[in-house]
Amino acid sequence: MKRTIVWFRKDFRLHDHPALWEASRRGAIIPLFIWSEQDQAEYADNEGTSWWLYHSLKELKSKLRIRELNLIIKAGNEFEAIIDVMKESKADAFYFNDRYEPVEQLRQERITKQLESIGVEVNRFTGNLLFSPDLLNGKGEPYKVFTSYWNRMLQENVVHPHPVPVEMEGFADGISSLNLDELGLPERFPSMEKHWQPGEEAAIETWRTFSEDALLHYKKERDMISSGATSTLSPFLAMGNISVKAVWHAARRLNEEDSNPVLHQSVEAFLRQLAWREFAYHQLIHHPDMIRLPLRKQFLAFPWQRTDEEFRKWQEGRTGYPLIDAGMRELRETGVIHNRVRMVAASFLVKHLLIPWQDGYNWFEKNLIDYDMANNATGWQWVAGSGIDSSPYFRIFNPYLQSEKFDPNGDYIRKWVPELATLPTAYIHKPSAAPMDILNESGVEIGLTYPSPIVDHAAARKRALAAFQQIKGRAEEPPV
Repeated sequence: MKRTIVWFRKDFRLHDHPALWEASRRGAIIPLFIWSEQDQAEYADNEGTSWWLYHSLKELKSKLRIRELNLIIKAGNEFEAIIDVMKESKADAFYFNDRYEPVEQLRQERITKQLESIGVEVNRFTGNLLFSPDLLNGKGEPYKVFTSYWNRMLQENVVHPHPVPVEMEGFADGISSLNLDELGLPERFPSMEKHWQPGEEAAIETWRTFSEDALLHYKKERDMISSGATSTLSPFLAMGNISVKAVWHAARRLNEEDSNPVLHQSVEAFLRQLAWREFAYHQLIHHPDMIRLPLRKQFLAFPWQRTDEEFRKWQEGRTGYPLIDAGMRELRETGVIHNRVRMVAASFLVKHLLIPWQDGYNWFEKNLIDYDMANNATGWQWVAGSGIDSSPYFRIFNPYLQSEKFDPNGDYIRKWVPELATLPTAYIHKPSAAPMDILNESGVEIGLTYPSPIVDHAAARKRALAAFQQIKGRAEEPPV
């Protein structure tokens, strides 16, 4: 009987799992999760993603058990763990879905070579992207502009997702395994538990709810911070609880079944967000240093003016700019920030405070429950203007105007900055400009109950433009 080990890592689901699907067609399956030193380092500083991992593994183990399969859990060196399982199970093949982070690419290349050198059949699949991210333009070069990449994507065939295998034959006799609780992952995270339910089933339900309601209004309302028009799928995609190919095809199927032009526009806007995720991985695979180095070389000489005090106030949501503070507090409480606020808060750090985007990247890496290396790096480089296809240097978001436009009633601010909740809407976006009698009536004392703005917007904008002028005209080509 043929026996195949299937290695799970950030693809914690049964639907559209190419490695699992192909293994099920071959014979018996030995599902495997390895808690290696590299994995421990990946999750060490982010309690939210560690909590999400625990519950993703718990659900996966339960769903496999229903199908009479046992998720084998090992710790330590990956190659040694794999060899142990192969000896215990007499498996003759090893299947897994690729990951594209630089350290993961090195790891999977190393393991592939080690196993093939001893005659083990190794098969790798594209499981967490729409297609392999090594797509090149007509000149055989990586794409530098998202719109061009998007247009090319639309010409590509996105493979239809695999269903959950109907028949899966397991083999677990005599294979030793750790218990999930032995990994030291947090089972409880009270603040996150109020907002999230990790796992495949919750992911599918989240998509179903979004597609039946908010998707119709997505294009028009996704930037309106309190509208509830976003999909909230990002943590599930980041951990692989839901297949991006399944979501892509489900969204396109809605377009085919419904002639509503409003829906069509919203579906296209949503698909573009999935394509942006794909573009981020396209950049990462071709520029693996982008998580720490600017893609535009001239930014190596950018005159940053970092101060620990200002960085700490930004982290804690005490900048004196209500929209920024609301976003940073939402991040601490829920592990996510609304995408519009995420852009404005990132821009504020880089352009108002002149703090290096890498500091913001590191803070998001530690706190985002939907942390994704490619998306995080691409987003920060876009905001800083240092990426390939980036926001222009002169685009400096005005936090007050962004707040008035996208949170017009101040609902988002009132939720996350409760000390301002009783301010009239006319002043909630810029409380430092409110008349003293209004502040007194609302119980707000600037500098005491709520901080004064740590920088003046006009002065900060002027300073940022002067800083960008210092590097303007330097070599613009991205590093090779």
